[in-house]
Amino acid sequence: MSFAYPTYLYLLLLLPVFALLFWWARAARKRSLRRFGKPEVVEQLMPDVSPYKPWIKFGLEMLLLALAIIILARPRAGMGEMSTTVHGIETVVAMDVSNSMNAPATTDPQDISRLQRAKRILEKLLDRFTNNKVALVVFAGNAYMQMPLTADVGSAKMFINGINTSAVPAQGTAIGAAIDLASGAFSQSEKSQKAIIVITDGENFEDDAVGAAKAATERGIQVDVIGVGTTEGVRIPIGGGNYFTDESGEEVKTALNEEMAQKIAKAGRGVYVNGNASDAVEVLQQTLDKLSKTDLATFNFSTKTEQFPVFAWIALFVLLALLVLTQRKNPWLSRFNFFTKDREKND
Repeated sequence: MSFAYPTYLYLLLLLPVFALLFWWARAARKRSLRRFGKPEVVEQLMPDVSPYKPWIKFGLEMLLLALAIIILARPRAGMGEMSTTVHGIETVVAMDVSNSMNAPATTDPQDISRLQRAKRILEKLLDRFTNNKVALVVFAGNAYMQMPLTADVGSAKMFINGINTSAVPAQGTAIGAAIDLASGAFSQSEKSQKAIIVITDGENFEDDAVGAAKAATERGIQVDVIGVGTTEGVRIPIGGGNYFTDESGEEVKTALNEEMAQKIAKAGRGVYVNGNASDAVEVLQQTLDKLSKTDLATFNFSTKTEQFPVFAWIALFVLLALLVLTQRKNPWLSRFNFFTKDREKND
């Protein structure tokens, strides 16, 4: 048996201290009783006071304290420590959070937004990232690191749920800046395979996204693109039944630029996938699976099982015993004398 927090066991040193204090208190009580007369006579004046129950109660209290300390130390039993090595790739997801991502994913105005569709695709993809490391970049007019490279897929999902179009103050669509930032988010390992997944509607107005994708491939990074939205122009809702307008007051329509998205994927030696396709996640997963897997990390874990519930149950029974224990003698035990010989029998 081992303990998760063995330092708590030092608290067991309090037990002999409390025992000494209890003995001192009992001795002081005897000295006080002697002031009133002989102990034998004084005890006859207190026939209901049990001479041994205080010791039993103190013993139970010390046992309860010891059990509580052991529970805090978290006892464990089992085989011991084991380790496992994760084999996978490093992936950085660059998600578009520009205002156009608020537009519906299809021509149906009541359909979910492009951003919501992107989140659903990414969550399904992360469910398959059991052995991969992942990082998250968000971009609009500028690109920002949302989450550094990690093997904790659960944390990645939490970050994704919190993404919205207000995550980046400067509006626009700087896909090139996002690819450049994502390229610097990988580890320095030359052995690990690396991929960038850009999720966007393809409307790039800020920089040279194709050039950024080519630069990424020179560093051994594959760039894949997921296009969300429809190639037919749709309005961008801004709430309250209103829609985004330009400086002249005309409603702005946005459409998926598949041609640009395909050019970026081609320059990045990756694949382009339409986010509205039912097999979008499968196609992208198959592409990533073609990349060779390497040792990303080694995790140590314990095969020992927690034993504190056993001690907790014992502590509960001890506590119940203390609650029903009284300082007075039990009437059905009063006719027995456990500590002295019966003089009448000796006579």
